[in-house]
Amino acid sequence: MALFARQIQSLRGPAALATQQVRLASTEVSFHTKPCKLHKLDSGPATSVTLNKEDALKYYRDMQVIRRMESAAGNLYKEKKIRGFCHLYSGQEACAVGMKAAMTDGDAVITAYRCHGWTWLLGATVTEVLAELTGRMAGNVHGKGGSMHMYTKNFYGGNGIVGAQQPLGAGVALAMKYREQKNVCITLYGDGAANQGQLFEATNMAKLWDLPVLFVCENNGFGMGTAVERSSASTEYYTRGDYVPGIWVDGMDILAVREATKWAKEYCDSGKGPLMMEMATYRYHGHSMSDPGTSYRTRDEIQEVRKTRDPITGFKDRIITSSLATEEELKAIDKEVRKEVDEALKIATTDGVLPPEALYVDLYHNTEAQAVRGATIDETIVQPYKTSADLLKAIGRA
Repeated sequence: MALFARQIQSLRGPAALATQQVRLASTEVSFHTKPCKLHKLDSGPATSVTLNKEDALKYYRDMQVIRRMESAAGNLYKEKKIRGFCHLYSGQEACAVGMKAAMTDGDAVITAYRCHGWTWLLGATVTEVLAELTGRMAGNVHGKGGSMHMYTKNFYGGNGIVGAQQPLGAGVALAMKYREQKNVCITLYGDGAANQGQLFEATNMAKLWDLPVLFVCENNGFGMGTAVERSSASTEYYTRGDYVPGIWVDGMDILAVREATKWAKEYCDSGKGPLMMEMATYRYHGHSMSDPGTSYRTRDEIQEVRKTRDPITGFKDRIITSSLATEEELKAIDKEVRKEVDEALKIATTDGVLPPEALYVDLYHNTEAQAVRGATIDETIVQPYKTSADLLKAIGRA
């Protein structure tokens, strides 16, 4: 943990220039961010970034929705209303919201199992996320996917196998190049998955074919309960692509993340091929809800990060001191977000579940009804409905 503590320490103090800003106009401010570290690159993202009032309020709201939604999910799990796995994103909000702010229409995202916030950012409602966690029909995939398997347009999940999304992200980028799209596939994984062999196979192919893929390592300091310095011979994850250039980004600063992602997108859009990004971030909870998260780090360490590097409170302080927002405006947003999540919770805890016939839907695309083996080899069932849409329509939920 000593190495990670030093990384966190390096993000503090005057070097980060987090509090410096220059007033440009009444609704726009210029901030300075911590410089990115570069690998095989002559230049990187700018350290002077501008922010207007509209974006400031949106970013604040987006991060607050994710934080409150994840807190609600944690409480539902403790109440045993969520079963199975549940991995929370609390503390890492600036990564997702910052990257989303830099995306353009047609860009794609694929991630691991810490996917609730991304699902919401890319089009699902809070109700759909929380109801999916509780297995209800109102869920993102009607309760059949659970915590790790949620999807929206251009969001390819939610993947439960460690590192499985890495080659899939390269595949999405291959499709983009084939269709001559000016888009990128943001392929996210944690520091624990950074040692997966499939990552190096994927980066090799991506570099050979100059695919527009951003391999983004969200380094929150721990792979499950193992600190990065105990699991990785090299903890400079932005250099791990070897022949693939990379950048290190302060993942607790939403503006640094946004600007770095914009720069990375321009790099890929110009046809230069893949890029590796390391987001230095932190998770407040354990690896999953079954992990208390305090056996391999101290509570004091967690509280210190909350106090000095929290992505939401840090951003809040910056936009208030720069007069981009007032306390009253942010309190109004907090109230609105709280109401949205509370209303979603009501549905997530009371809605019905799919009938047993749902076990046999969505098996194949555009085929006749198939004979499906049941619970035993002697039981065969012909699909009563081919798709979830057919089933939901039949039971009056379309």
